[in-house]
Amino acid sequence: MTLVRDSDRALLRTLQKDGRMSNQDLSAAAAMSTSACWRRMKALEEDGVIERYAAILNADACGLTFHAIVHITLSRHRAEFVEEFLNAIVERSEVMDCFAITGDADYFLRVCCTDLDAYNAFLEHFLFKLNGVANIKTHLVLRRIKQSTQLPL
Repeated sequence: MTLVRDSDRALLRTLQKDGRMSNQDLSAAAAMSTSACWRRMKALEEDGVIERYAAILNADACGLTFHAIVHITLSRHRAEFVEEFLNAIVERSEVMDCFAITGDADYFLRVCCTDLDAYNAFLEHFLFKLNGVANIKTHLVLRRIKQSTQLPL
């Protein structure tokens, strides 16, 4: 993967704040010509620095008001159980993030649902039925203090 050049940082910081900005406005904000800006944008996309463009939605406004942090410990770390677990997790829309971690648990999930009943259904009909899951520890999110969609460039 290509490292971000110092000259790209202003461009990327601006783009993170407003992904719908026109090339002309983006080039002005990054202090570069429109043609140079367009070329850098294409290069950053091709190099995978810019993965995709997306709208950032407000979960609460969409009716997804239940948020939990879930720590999962596997009982068996055989490749087939880990692969089955990860493939299943990736397919679930409730799972916003999944991280392999160190410490007492093996995985950390950020889960978003409509309510407690929906989370219980997620647990009972999905997580509890996965092979190799030994322990599930749920931490309810009481309130969000900070959420960032921007990398610290």
